[in-house]
Amino acid sequence: MPGQSLGLIETVGLAAAIEAADAAIKSAHVTLIGYELTKGGGMVTVKFEGEIGAINAGVAAGVMAASKVGTVYAHKVIARTAQHIECMIYSADTLGITAAGPQAEPVPFENPLTIPVRNVEELNVEETPDQSTCMDFSEEAPKKEQSTVTVNNSQKPRGAGRRK
Repeated sequence: MPGQSLGLIETVGLAAAIEAADAAIKSAHVTLIGYELTKGGGMVTVKFEGEIGAINAGVAAGVMAASKVGTVYAHKVIARTAQHIECMIYSADTLGITAAGPQAEPVPFENPLTIPVRNVEELNVEETPDQSTCMDFSEEAPKKEQSTVTVNNSQKPRGAGRRK
């Protein structure tokens, strides 16, 4: 966090805070630290970190989106926060994403479903299973009797006798 910028948006109500966080994250390359509920008044503070330009853009978009849903009480951008205020930013009251600490190593994903793949050249016709689909018909549709239609061409086409 030291050297990163901090963005804060304080709204009245959780719905406006969620709207602000959504708009800020979608509009700029910012990381959501979390949100903090106040002790009364229904105020919620959403916290972001990132580069100063991204924080400015994210906070502006978040304030605009949250003001359409509810009331924005305050917003602030702090450029390059000092390392000694981390305890205030990542407090125990902050809910959501916590401080970036030692990360656990990712667990390798094991796919229980494996599908064997064969090259087309390796397949023989005898080995190929029946590949019929629901669109294949086992019976042919009965053919309808064809009837002939006669057209009366004795009439003149429309507009044939008109002058130009």
